[in-house]
Amino acid sequence: MNITILGAGAWGTALAIALAQRHNVLLWGRNPTVIAAAAAQRDNTTYLPGFPLPANLIVTADFAQAIAHVGFDVAGENSLLIVASSVAGMRSLCEQLRGLAIPNIVWLCKGFEENTRLLPHQIVRQVLGDAIPAGALSGPSFAQEVARGLPCALAIATSDLALSERVVAAVHGCNIRVYSTDDMIGVEVGGAVKNIMAIATGLADGLHLGLNARAALITRGLAEITRLGLALGGRSETFMGLSGVGDLILTCTGDLSRNRKVGLALAQGKSLNDVVAELGHVAEGVRCAAAVLTLAQRLGVDMPITTAVAGVLFDGDAPGTMVDLMLARTPREESA
Repeated sequence: MNITILGAGAWGTALAIALAQRHNVLLWGRNPTVIAAAAAQRDNTTYLPGFPLPANLIVTADFAQAIAHVGFDVAGENSLLIVASSVAGMRSLCEQLRGLAIPNIVWLCKGFEENTRLLPHQIVRQVLGDAIPAGALSGPSFAQEVARGLPCALAIATSDLALSERVVAAVHGCNIRVYSTDDMIGVEVGGAVKNIMAIATGLADGLHLGLNARAALITRGLAEITRLGLALGGRSETFMGLSGVGDLILTCTGDLSRNRKVGLALAQGKSLNDVVAELGHVAEGVRCAAAVLTLAQRLGVDMPITTAVAGVLFDGDAPGTMVDLMLARTPREESA
């Protein structure tokens, strides 16, 4: 199968390394300097250093070449286009794709667009329309582990059965399992909001609140994610799956989690600007916290952890304030 991955960050590069074992894969990045170095050294030293790029993996900054790699097969029977940009870069990439003969589009990003508060599938539909088969590939997946060939499981969310089967055929195998669902809203909400919960868990761990507090935050965080997801049209069972509780547990507890690192650093008294600069990679939880809070308020969804995290991120609240807000809440039924 011919596969083009648009976006040479850590996750896009890791998936390209994994898929190049079985397919004709092209990895595109927008920074010519970074891409030229990666192609020459066979190592993406900027975003995923230390993981050799397979000899058969094409690495290019030529957008026309990237589209030609899959665009000739407009029926999509032997081609797959994967967008591995951040949510912030999703709209501009879709605008580049508008009017081109692409067979399908699958994205890896997790979050809400900051200004519009749209999920990725809504951005795709707004820019590209409904005619192109589209889906979200999501789940608990650290890029470094995928590049290393360690096992992981993902979910492809799409209402297009042919695309679902094509993604499973392309990605499922070796050490990657792929499950299917048509609940795109649930998958995308789970993938987005868990990043905010990871910041909260990082804050709690950084304040040395203990494992009991961590378990409580993760559990109540899942309740928040589910409430918002249901309000937006997702299904409850999705949040008990890979892109819900699975991704939540990984991001809140794994030391490779960028969003967890944000919380840990904030608990040490560092400023948000310094934390983001030191991180060097996108932490989607920071970007989508304000959007999620605005959506929750508009929909009347109670999201106390998100509210507390937003206070620390944007209002100058001390990390300990988050704890005080959580503990001061009125007792209620657990299912409420």
